[in-house]
Amino acid sequence: MSAADRPSLDEDEATGPGLITLSAAGASGERLDRFLAQQLPQYSRSRLQRWIELGAVSWDERVLGRRHRLAGLETLTVEPQPLEAEAAFGPEPVDFDVIHQDTDLLIIDKRPGLVVHPGSGNWHGTLLNGLMHRFKSQSVLPRAGIVHRLDKDTSGLMVVARSESAMALLAEQLASRSMGRRYLALVQGAVADRAEVDEPIGRDLVQRIRMAVVHGSGGRSARTVFRKLAQGALNGRAVSLIECRLHTGRTHQIRVHLKHLGAPIVGDALYGGLADARAPRQALHAWRLELSHPADAKRRVWTSAWPPDLMPLLEAIDIDPVDALRRASRAFDDPVETARS
Repeated sequence: MSAADRPSLDEDEATGPGLITLSAAGASGERLDRFLAQQLPQYSRSRLQRWIELGAVSWDERVLGRRHRLAGLETLTVEPQPLEAEAAFGPEPVDFDVIHQDTDLLIIDKRPGLVVHPGSGNWHGTLLNGLMHRFKSQSVLPRAGIVHRLDKDTSGLMVVARSESAMALLAEQLASRSMGRRYLALVQGAVADRAEVDEPIGRDLVQRIRMAVVHGSGGRSARTVFRKLAQGALNGRAVSLIECRLHTGRTHQIRVHLKHLGAPIVGDALYGGLADARAPRQALHAWRLELSHPADAKRRVWTSAWPPDLMPLLEAIDIDPVDALRRASRAFDDPVETARS
């Protein structure tokens, strides 16, 4: 799998210009921490080991532990961490909802406004800090078991691993695209009943805080399928409630692809979405998560209702959220979509 085709670690991970890519060719059998120390002598070995513990070293969407033995086939991605990060990855009391827990995984229903992972400007009070506080054993896992992320202002379902073996199995499902992630979004315009965007995503060349459809070496393959559930009007302008299905996991993928379609998400100021007082943030919600459970490989499904803070939007356009979810549950059950999944 080429670097351009390799899935990113999660949907919302910012991949800045400091990202380091290393080929492990010729390093078969070498332990990861020793290999990094050889390849990156400008950093101390202890700091590199800390980066590994923080989950900043990955391969094909798998976060690697420092004792990982290289096969010699890997292309490693290293995300250098600033000095501020050294004190940021610790337990802190943070409020978050767990809707399911067992010995292998946690299912989190993330509230809007909660940052998932420490980063620039948000070094404390994140979901990672809260996981380490509430579940002490998460502290020994890379990224406290976080397998994928959601944007700060996107609400909904996430899975968190509770062991290294579960983390590897869940990451493999992300990489193989067998983990089903479905979102609800209220977007601008009267969109088509069904749409698909298969366009590469990369860093916006003008506004670096944004992502964009980027062709060439700067873009990574991305595919999203959309299905309209209902339509109405907001402040005299057409809006549509749609369900979105991810087939890859790029940074801001849904938001970028919807902007590309000319249907930005209501309340999404970064990507030109319609502003409305009833939209305190982008109207995007991860409502359904499906995966094979690490314990027995059986398929499990969790759902989350349309969030309360965005309920006034649906009321304003006279859309019944219960009916919308009923429609969403059937939105991708046609033979064509199943065959392509």
